[in-house]
Amino acid sequence: DAALMKRARRSSRDNTSLEIYPTQLSDEGEYKCRIVVWDNTGNSTEPSVPISKEARMMLKVNVPPEKVEITHLTSGRNLSLRCKSEGAKPPADILWTKTSPDGVETEIPDLSKTREIEPAGELYDTAEQIFYQLQENEMIAKISCVVRHHNTNTTIYKNITFVSPAIQNALKVTIQRFAEPVLYSSIENQDGQDNKAGLVKISADPGFKVPYNTSVTLKASAPGVFPEPRYLWWVGDQTGIAGRELHIDNLEEDKSYYVLAENPLGRVVLEVPVHITTSDYSQWNDSSRDGDAMVTDTTEGLDTGAIIGIVIGALIAVFFIGFAVWYWTIRDGTHVFSPKKEKPHTIDEETIPFRSTDKPLLRTISTQTLEGRRSRREPSI
Repeated sequence: DAALMKRARRSSRDNTSLEIYPTQLSDEGEYKCRIVVWDNTGNSTEPSVPISKEARMMLKVNVPPEKVEITHLTSGRNLSLRCKSEGAKPPADILWTKTSPDGVETEIPDLSKTREIEPAGELYDTAEQIFYQLQENEMIAKISCVVRHHNTNTTIYKNITFVSPAIQNALKVTIQRFAEPVLYSSIENQDGQDNKAGLVKISADPGFKVPYNTSVTLKASAPGVFPEPRYLWWVGDQTGIAGRELHIDNLEEDKSYYVLAENPLGRVVLEVPVHITTSDYSQWNDSSRDGDAMVTDTTEGLDTGAIIGIVIGALIAVFFIGFAVWYWTIRDGTHVFSPKKEKPHTIDEETIPFRSTDKPLLRTISTQTLEGRRSRREPSI
């Protein structure tokens, strides 16, 4: 046909070969090669007689797999793996291998395998399913679906690697929430320098140390872990919250939150402490806007040293004022605290009899009542 003739030509190597490039599935079929010889048996006056011969050839076109995909289902540590090769002719072969952590590849036995071959037009799809149980101590399991197409010398690897979530400096502990022991650690024991695949990472927005009454969002991730782990957050005896993120509203005190990361290969628990950066709650009031606490007093408080200095200065000032008052009181001869006043009394000189043996009477009139007063007569002997 015309489409084939655009891709077909006489070979450059000789005059009797045919080249078709690029080959397509529609090129498959029967081809004829015809040779014609004109024979006149050496008599030039007689017309030549054509003698023809032909050969037939059947061309089969092989097509390598166009697409390979692998899917999985998990139930605990039991895996159901399905590998499918699409668009091959003839159908491709499938086998399964497992690669150990040190790089040794071994074929998985043909136990519990099912194979299906389905025609797709002139091509074929091949699917194979196996069941595999992960070992108790398997932290990494690399399983490969190997698709081989011998007719085209094609081999395609499709890998699936199961990785358990992991933490650093872990201890195996028993937690009341879980029936079996789990690996436990704190984010304070994670150095953050290990790039090993599978480590659980925790981030906090705005941070792990926040001011009083601040909202915090904790986020968990596990780069390289497969299948993607499920996460469960809790604090104290509260019911767990599923999801990668935990949002905390208006944190008022230091608290430790816990997160579980779990997939079919294993599970780990991380403690995530969140701290309040200051205990001076008086700097924060209950004014609110849109439900969020806000700071309305932006003045900075005095530190302890300044307060002590002010108190000492006030005490010294009081001391000097008291001393000055006392000093001036003594100097003027007055008493700040006078004793109880007694009724003033006077001595009337006229009522006192004098005898010749008496000494002259001295003036004894109180200065408080008769100061400056002189007697009407002087006493005589």
